[in-house]
Amino acid sequence: MKPSSVAKFTIPFHDSARRRIGIGAAFVSLLLFLSALGLWAGGAQAQSNSFSIEREIVDVFWEEDGTSRILYAFLFVNDPSGAPIEFIDIGTPNEYYDLESITAAIDERPIHHIAPSEYIDIGIELGLGSNAIQPGQRSLLVVHIGRVERVLYPDTEGDEYASAVFSPTWLDRSLVHGATDLTVRFHLPPGVKPEEPRWHASPSGWPETQPAANLDDQGRVQYTWHNPQANAYTQYHFGASFPASYVPAEAIQTQASFRIDEDLIFGLCCGGGLLAVLAGVIAVAAYASRRRKLDYLPPKIAIEGHGIKRGLTAVEAAVLLETPLDKVLTMILFSLVKKGAARVVKEDPLTLERLPDGGDLRDYEEEFLKILINGPRNKRRSSLQAMMVKLVKSVQKKMKGFSLKETRDYYQNIMRKAWQQVEAADTPEVKSERFAEAIEWTMLDRDFDDRTRKVFRTGPVYVPHWWWLARPSTPAGRPATASTAPSAPGSRTVTLPTLPGADFAASVVNGVQKTASGLVSNLVGFTNGVTSKTNPPPPPSRSSGSGRSSGGGCACACACACAGCACACAGGGR
Repeated sequence: MKPSSVAKFTIPFHDSARRRIGIGAAFVSLLLFLSALGLWAGGAQAQSNSFSIEREIVDVFWEEDGTSRILYAFLFVNDPSGAPIEFIDIGTPNEYYDLESITAAIDERPIHHIAPSEYIDIGIELGLGSNAIQPGQRSLLVVHIGRVERVLYPDTEGDEYASAVFSPTWLDRSLVHGATDLTVRFHLPPGVKPEEPRWHASPSGWPETQPAANLDDQGRVQYTWHNPQANAYTQYHFGASFPASYVPAEAIQTQASFRIDEDLIFGLCCGGGLLAVLAGVIAVAAYASRRRKLDYLPPKIAIEGHGIKRGLTAVEAAVLLETPLDKVLTMILFSLVKKGAARVVKEDPLTLERLPDGGDLRDYEEEFLKILINGPRNKRRSSLQAMMVKLVKSVQKKMKGFSLKETRDYYQNIMRKAWQQVEAADTPEVKSERFAEAIEWTMLDRDFDDRTRKVFRTGPVYVPHWWWLARPSTPAGRPATASTAPSAPGSRTVTLPTLPGADFAASVVNGVQKTASGLVSNLVGFTNGVTSKTNPPPPPSRSSGSGRSSGGGCACACACACAGCACACAGGGR
């Protein structure tokens, strides 16, 4: 990859700041040439808008905090018979844009009227005022949208990649005509290595099936799509995928965010019932597909046997109950720490140290330690997936001949009894001890977070000594004064520090969540990697066709909001 060549020119913005905006050198040369020929003169007014977009350049910067920044440059050419263009509407990827971050200029003159559009559903309007584009006039519009949130989604390949899909704003076909020389450039997050990301296939009918790849002037990986014969009224999708580790885990959306349009719902119910049914079927299918990726036990385990399979560990029971795999991994870590086999040296990134007094460990515990202590960090995810595949198959083997339903009910009952024993404790010391002993079993509860907060809303709580080995960032408690925490028979009595109940509950809940996210940043993707081995989907029928470009990662055909997409809405001039 070679660095790109990007020319710079300065545009004053209405916030009195001066921004350096990168525009292709050819575009700038074209504008200077047009200016020299005096082709900026206005013409006679007409009754309706009619114009073309001669050239459009879109730069999308995918930032390290998981947001995006968008820079548009349009060369408007108003028809001699067209009306003055007084307002321009620009669609935004979603409603989570920062209006204060938006600046715009027309022919290097700042645009002061920037507001949510009254003409399109999701987007902004630019009031040109005295700088309206007159009939016969060419004008350069530059728009900088400084921050848009919730724009990244899990990649459909399910391999810890983030999917970045963007559709530039498109215009009303009744207003715009002719070909548009369109360039779209993706600038991937800082630090992404050239060999790591994947491009998504170019839009249908594009001259090249894949974008050009290089480094931009900031050393960021850049993908460039260019079509001199595109148009401004078609919605095009562009996309790339990169390792999710380059952005915060919370920046990756796990499900679509849909906006309710009352007029649309009314129309579907009154005049388009079939469309409503089809939309419902599609939504259910999408949910079922995502749900299936979390079902890592094969259906054949549900074939009824007889009786209950007793003797499973809490971790094995969690697999049987198809507990989310990030929580299963956290349970393994807590078990190792409680046994004295390991301690957490650093929480972010998660770093462990093996301790000598761990005693006998189970196979999955030994493998977990090897992966996190001795295994290469860049292969941690795939190694943990392989470990989980073996664990799932081990549980499947142990369940042979036993009743899945009865066994699940049995371990659910153990979980309920564990909570009951904690809640029934009549002193803080006993409550603390019982919770510390049974924490893995209580973690089988889908409502573990809320129930922990409820049980420990008051205090004090005697913090078990091993908790600081698992969460060294937990605030230090004060020494117990009234009494000492109970100890096992035959062992010496130890004095444990205490924390207020709410603080301890927050420490536990946050500790579980942070440990889980540190082990598995993308739960659906991680689980899908396990499911593909333990519960693979049935093969497609011979009559069905499926395929994927070598650089693809998301097949997105949405309008404005869907899983995996960050598409702009339609815009226009008026």
